[in-house]
Amino acid sequence: MTDTTPDAALPSVAALLAALEEISRQRPDRVLRLVGTLPLPEPDPAGAGEEPFELLIFRGFSSSVTHPTAFDPDQPALPASARIAAAELLAGPLNPSDERLLAGPLPAVTYLDAGAWEGRPADPGRVTPPG
Repeated sequence: MTDTTPDAALPSVAALLAALEEISRQRPDRVLRLVGTLPLPEPDPAGAGEEPFELLIFRGFSSSVTHPTAFDPDQPALPASARIAAAELLAGPLNPSDERLLAGPLPAVTYLDAGAWEGRPADPGRVTPPG
């Protein structure tokens, strides 16, 4: 359910984030949490080359809760080398002491369908990745 296999038909990380941010502007009652991995600048002594990340998308903005991001909101919050493993839809605004999971984990491209933001899985055949 969390396939991270590269696929030429999938949008770039920047295009995916931009599209999800745009949809989230229309849904101030939803938060989308993306999880995955980022490559380490240098592998650690144990040989690991990646570290986990968590990114929240709310009201048109992406915010990393695990890594620093550029101050410029026009810059993608994740590098092109990020591997997005899954997305979870949460009730917003987010309340950490009463987090309400509405759907997921699902592939992040599921949420390119605005109907998926209702909290039920969208028809995978209706999802059209941005160009």
